[in-house]
Amino acid sequence: MTPLAELLRPTSLDNYIGQTHLVGKEAILRNAIESGRIPSMILWGPPGIGKTTLASIISKTLNRPFHVLSAISSGVKDVRAVIDAAENEENAILFIDEIHRFNKSQQDSLLGAVEKGTITLIGATTENPSFEVISALLSRCQVYILKEFGVEELTQLLNNAVEYVKNNLGRNLEVKETEALFRLSGGDARKLLNAIEMIINSSSEQTIVIDNTHVLNVIQKSLAIYDKKGEMHYDIISAFIKSMRGSDPNGAVYWLARMIEGGEDPLFIARRMLIFASEDIGNSNPNALLLANACFDAVNKIGYPECRIILSQTVLYLASSVKSNSAIMAIDDAIATVRRTGDLPVPLHIRNAPTKLMKDLGYGKNYKYAHDYTGNFVEQEFLPEQLSGTRFYTPGDNPRERDTQRLLSERWKGKYGY
Repeated sequence: MTPLAELLRPTSLDNYIGQTHLVGKEAILRNAIESGRIPSMILWGPPGIGKTTLASIISKTLNRPFHVLSAISSGVKDVRAVIDAAENEENAILFIDEIHRFNKSQQDSLLGAVEKGTITLIGATTENPSFEVISALLSRCQVYILKEFGVEELTQLLNNAVEYVKNNLGRNLEVKETEALFRLSGGDARKLLNAIEMIINSSSEQTIVIDNTHVLNVIQKSLAIYDKKGEMHYDIISAFIKSMRGSDPNGAVYWLARMIEGGEDPLFIARRMLIFASEDIGNSNPNALLLANACFDAVNKIGYPECRIILSQTVLYLASSVKSNSAIMAIDDAIATVRRTGDLPVPLHIRNAPTKLMKDLGYGKNYKYAHDYTGNFVEQEFLPEQLSGTRFYTPGDNPRERDTQRLLSERWKGKYGY
């Protein structure tokens, strides 16, 4: 029996739900599709928000040959077979689901065909393509970010399901409450429609009432399952990060164990810890970043089950470390300032002066070489004139950064508020 999620899969842009920033009126991807000239692309976003559906709609709209591979079950041989077939076709599209699971050699096998235009590649991934797609392939593709569904999109999906069930199954869905249904879906259309199908199949009544109690009674078992592609994936990684941030090694190692038992990709866990080491510890303990990086490398070499020990060691260290978010606060503040003030000119005295003309124009003039001065420091201006005295870095309240604060205060004598 065909699942409800498949029966309700949109077949055109007009009935495609969500992603209006990409396929809404005059949006960038819709314009490309309607012009008939689409680039090779990576569709990046959480599960169940229409990546596969969008790829299928693109091929139907453009009336192009459409080949589908899953990175879980396909290899280089399968890729080459599609490329060989595409040589005798016109403007063939190759859709690869979960392209982040292709290793380097498998991704390398796509390069020539994408470069020559033998195929137009559409890859779908739930993971950051900057980490998971090789740079040579990434440079040949446009990355489109798809957003998870909110209440508006989920409501539209639910209404479509209600109408379909009434018109095609001869049964009525009376929706009284949606909170539990939407929460369990986690913004995933497939999970939402599967839940509705479970509710329908669990009752023989002509009219089925959907309310929070009924939904939870039918689908309660799913709450105990770690789904590494769905809502629980995001809930558990959130609990994992927040336990480390809260300096609770016991909570952190518990959520680590949940991910390990659920079959989570160990590199995903290690990558999150690598980010955490800078975002939440930073210069309060620089060794955290070194250990997290060593952990990532070791996990990449070893894999399960032995890498669980390395993951555990690193998690316990990060959770037990002093904390500081000064690094992320500094860069986000600086980026916000750049976006607000634009491309302010570099002060002349710290500009590069490789030619005589530039020197004559004052580039590099009056620059003070810090190592020529006592303590390898001399006060001078390094920010654009309009931002003089603006502080982006505020050292955290921890032993190491308190030392940094004292040093900056001694050097800058009140400038920047130190």
